[in-house]
Amino acid sequence: MDVATATAENAGEMVKDELAEKCQKLFQAFLEEFQTADGEVKYVREAEELIRPERNTLVVSFTDLEGFNQELATTVQEEYYRVYPFLCRAVRNFARDHGNVPLLKEFYVALEELPTRHKIRELSSMRIGTLVRISGQVVRTHPVHPELVSGTFLCMDCQAMIKDVPQQFKYSPPTICRNPVCNNRFRFHLDTHKSKFIDFQKVRIQETQAELPRGSIPRSLEVVLRAEAVEMAQAGDRCDFTGTLIVVPDVSQLTTPGVRAETSTRVAGGPPGFEADGLKGLKALGVRELSYRLAFLACNVAPTNPRFGGKELRDEEQTAESIKSQMTEKEWEKVFEMSQDKNLYHNLCTSLFPTIHGNDEVKRGILLMLFGGVPKTTMEGTSLRGDVNVCIVGDPSTAKSQFLKHVEEFSPRAVYTSGKASTAAGLTAAVVRDEESGEFVIEAGALMLADNGVCCIDEFDKMDLKDQVAIHEAMEQQTISITKAGVKATLNARTSILAAANPVGGRYDRGKSLKQNVNLTAPIMSRFDLFFILVDDCNEVTDYAIARRIVDLHCRGEESVDRLYSLDEIRRYLLFARQFKPKISSESEEFIVEQYKRLRQRDGSGGVTKSAWRITVRQLESMIRLSEGMARMHCCDEVQPKHVKEAFRLLNKSIIRVETPDINLEQDDEVEEEEEQQQQEEGNAVPNGVNGHVDAADGHANGIDGHANGASGPAESGGQPKPALRLSFPEYRRISNLLVLHLRHAEEAEEEEELKKSAVVNWYLKEIESEINSEEELVSKKGLIEKVLHRLVHYDHILIELSPAGLKGSEPATTEEVVLVVNPNYMLDD
Repeated sequence: MDVATATAENAGEMVKDELAEKCQKLFQAFLEEFQTADGEVKYVREAEELIRPERNTLVVSFTDLEGFNQELATTVQEEYYRVYPFLCRAVRNFARDHGNVPLLKEFYVALEELPTRHKIRELSSMRIGTLVRISGQVVRTHPVHPELVSGTFLCMDCQAMIKDVPQQFKYSPPTICRNPVCNNRFRFHLDTHKSKFIDFQKVRIQETQAELPRGSIPRSLEVVLRAEAVEMAQAGDRCDFTGTLIVVPDVSQLTTPGVRAETSTRVAGGPPGFEADGLKGLKALGVRELSYRLAFLACNVAPTNPRFGGKELRDEEQTAESIKSQMTEKEWEKVFEMSQDKNLYHNLCTSLFPTIHGNDEVKRGILLMLFGGVPKTTMEGTSLRGDVNVCIVGDPSTAKSQFLKHVEEFSPRAVYTSGKASTAAGLTAAVVRDEESGEFVIEAGALMLADNGVCCIDEFDKMDLKDQVAIHEAMEQQTISITKAGVKATLNARTSILAAANPVGGRYDRGKSLKQNVNLTAPIMSRFDLFFILVDDCNEVTDYAIARRIVDLHCRGEESVDRLYSLDEIRRYLLFARQFKPKISSESEEFIVEQYKRLRQRDGSGGVTKSAWRITVRQLESMIRLSEGMARMHCCDEVQPKHVKEAFRLLNKSIIRVETPDINLEQDDEVEEEEEQQQQEEGNAVPNGVNGHVDAADGHANGIDGHANGASGPAESGGQPKPALRLSFPEYRRISNLLVLHLRHAEEAEEEEELKKSAVVNWYLKEIESEINSEEELVSKKGLIEKVLHRLVHYDHILIELSPAGLKGSEPATTEEVVLVVNPNYMLDD
């Protein structure tokens, strides 16, 4: 007989399920006899633990069961749902034999270490009732409820007590009173004191992105957890669930609003006055069929095992020793060899991003982000984050999204989202109403799913402002607080953020600072530890190298990639290196303080080398985090000055703005343009500081000096053959601001004479008369100011020329009569 629960009609006795009872005996024998390698009975000590009131589940390894009795293991696997209650009885008998447990206490069995693992997509109706293990990412958790397991009912007619009515997923009173004379079928009262309840929780899991076939939407599945398995999985975790597929009636289908109209109470000609009633059980369903859906009844939850491919980057409980014990001898030797590599920094960068040419600084920054700093907690309980946030700003086609995709594929716990398609709730967490119970539950967003990993956000600048604000808290405090619809919660979001953004207007304008180039607010900018600026420059050497690299990749594919370490080796090394918690040595402390002072002074002095954004205490913390990341990468227990030096260099890279080229005042002359190109080739032009292709540290220092010298360029340029044709950008900006302020004052005072072009030129020459020593200089300065005015009118459109009859060009007028006015839309920069 296949069904265990069939009841004989009149007599109240159960039909025996012989197969299941045989399994119970064999399973009890297994618990009592199975010995470990040392010869002690393995499960006795665990059974003695079950005496404690909060424990009720015995965890049994499936591999032990197979080793003890292959036939029993096969039966349990194939007929799991049928024999499970009997296995629990065997555990109860076993526990009673080995300790003094209360008579009414229920016991459960949890099976672990099932050899095969299935994807959610592979679960079909064939697997209903069999023992399977599935893996997925938890996206939604519900609160824990008590569930009625076996109910004790009181008959309202004859007061008879009906004990142990089994309940399954829904409240089911007895069909008929067991008293032979009483025919009560409906009126029963549940006696809660004598019934048995158990913890019950629903979670929803979803396929991980790695498992998705092309062009598919991720499937999700409800998982039912009971007893000690509740609260084992949090939103964002990747877990393995062992249990069985079950079929449950799809209640949510019946209660969806638009569908209710089809039920029989609403059909025309139904009994009057009943239209407002809801559903009254299955009889009221009328023409519609009852639909079923699959759910998963789990008996055991385990985090996806690091040995099984789903490598958790940061498992809090792991130590260096436990990680070493998980590796094979060969793997451990490789990790050791990597830690001794003198050129490890460079080799890791090239192995991690072999298909991207150049951009070495960005690679280094991202590598340090993966290693991360050390999170700390102060005595008051404030947490200081250890995660490094990186932002890449750059022109189109500078491999920004490639970096993000590489990190997402490499890092086991990475989430990739695009800025425009993400809302605030989608990034942090959403409060949604559950279809069945109608209560509000929290659904994890991208930052929660990437907890202890990396969240890659592309098109960061195109996000709406209100959505960007949602990230503020997650980036610094590493938590997400929600107060919505009666749900108050603070959730963890210990994630590093890797963002990519395009500059305003598509291309990076070197004439402006970083802040004016990027559409981000100051609070968000200060929360990023590193800013990298990628500028698409025309340079024969780099263009040739990049073209060779890309063509090579297309022609030879994998062969063209030369990796020193495979991705798996780097993952293992990362996992091991992250266990180090480097402390800062006293020399490094001095050095960090010194460098911070330097940065602050340079920032405060303003002037020419004014940095891209304000240096705040956050940049000091960034330096500490990056230094710790460097120390971790070399498996050091102490942060040394050389680590701080590299961190400072990286930070410096991202703080200096992209230098602005000199202004060529005679752009109409092609001859001039040729001269300019020659000058650039000779290296007189200001080097481009933040381009990865310049040799890192030296290129940078030149950038600063070049810029500083540029400012005093015009003053010293007396001996050059054509002195007045080139102006450094800051000097040009200074003159234009002077002119604009003068014209605005004149406009407010309504002195029309002062606005004439000749008057403006004379005013400027009078202002700088102390610098003029000879007639030649006077002529050159006059030519210069006229060219500047010409450029301000025709190129930058900061000034507007008016002739007496209206706008210039409407009718011929002499130069003297031209009046200059400031463009009303022009805003003065700082």
